[in-house]
Amino acid sequence: MASGTGKKRTTKSTSGKSTSRKSTANTKKRTASRKKRSSKRKPQKSNVFVKVFLVLLAMSLLVGVGYCLGTCWQKTERTPKKEHTKTVKTHHKKPVKKSEKPKKKSQPVKTKPQAKPVSEPIAVQPFSKHVKLAYRGERPRLVIIIDDVHTQQQLHDIAHIGYPVTPSIFPPYTLSPNTPRLARNAVHYMIHLPMESGSAKFNTQSKTLMSGFSRSQMEARMKELRRLFPRAHFINNHTGSVFTANEAAMNRLYEAMRKEGFIFIDSRTSAKSKVGKIAHAHGDAYVARDIFLDNVKSVPSIHKQLKKAVALAKKNGYAIAIGHPHKTTIAALKSAAPLLRDVDVVYIDDIFRVE
Repeated sequence: MASGTGKKRTTKSTSGKSTSRKSTANTKKRTASRKKRSSKRKPQKSNVFVKVFLVLLAMSLLVGVGYCLGTCWQKTERTPKKEHTKTVKTHHKKPVKKSEKPKKKSQPVKTKPQAKPVSEPIAVQPFSKHVKLAYRGERPRLVIIIDDVHTQQQLHDIAHIGYPVTPSIFPPYTLSPNTPRLARNAVHYMIHLPMESGSAKFNTQSKTLMSGFSRSQMEARMKELRRLFPRAHFINNHTGSVFTANEAAMNRLYEAMRKEGFIFIDSRTSAKSKVGKIAHAHGDAYVARDIFLDNVKSVPSIHKQLKKAVALAKKNGYAIAIGHPHKTTIAALKSAAPLLRDVDVVYIDDIFRVE
C-alpha cells in the first residue's frame, strides 16, 4: 500500500512538473508571438505616417506650384498694358535694353528758401477811404518836400540833411527808367507825377497825364503807379497848371487816386487849381504847397523862404514848403537848423490822421 501510494505521488509530481513546463513554454510562445505581432505592427504604423506626410507634402507642393503659375499668368496678362502705356508716353525716346538699367533723371538740388532782402518792397495797406484830416498839434509842424528826385545820390543827400525831409520821386521815364528802385528802402516818400502844363516843352516827359485822358486811362495809370510804388501813399503834381485847373479832368484823376489809396498834395502850380474844391467835395482835407523855397537859387533867398514857411506854420498849425534837389538847396537846408527851432520839421505822413 505504501509503495502504491508512493508511486502515485511521484506521478503527480512529475505531471505537475510537466504541466508547469508546458505553461512556461506556452507563455514563452505567447510572448514571442506578441513580440512578432508588435514588430509587425510598428512598421505598419510608421509606414502610414510616412505616407500621410508624403501626401501632405505633395499637396503643399501642388498648391505652391499652382500659386506660382497663377501669379506668373497674372503678370504676363498685365505686362502688355504697361508696355503699351510706356510706348505711348515715350515714343520719342530710345528703347531701354533689359540688361541696362535706366538712368535716373537728375533732380534739382533742393535749397532752403532764402529770407527776403531788406531792399525788397513790402506791399502795405493803403490809407482808408474815410476822411483824411490835416493834423494840427500843440507845436506847429513844417513839412519840407524835395521834388524831381530821380537818382540815388539825390536821395542820399536828402537823407543826410539832418532832419526829416520828404523826397518826391519821379515815376520811371526815358532818362531815368529805374526810379522805383529808389523807393525800396525809403519809408517816407511821395510820387512826383508829371501833369499837363501850359508849356509844350514840359508836356514831352513820358506818360505825362493830359486833361483829355479818359477815366479808364487815368485809372490804368494809377494802377501802374501802385504796382511800381507799392508803399506810396502820397502824390503831388510836377507842373500841371492846365490839368489842375480843369475841374472835370481833375475830378476823374482824383477819384482814380482814391481807389488806389493815394492822397493828392497840390503843388499849386496854378492859382486856378480846382483840387481844393474837389477834395472838400469828397470829404477830404485839402493840403497844398504854401512856399516854394528855391525859385531863386541862393542860400540867403532859400533861408528867407524858410522863415516865411515857419511863420505860416505858426499861424496855421502846419505849412508845406517845396524845393528841388539842387546843391544850393541842399546846402541851405543843412545850414537852416537855427531857423527851424520854433517848429517841428516832420515828414508828410505826420500831418495826417485817418478817421
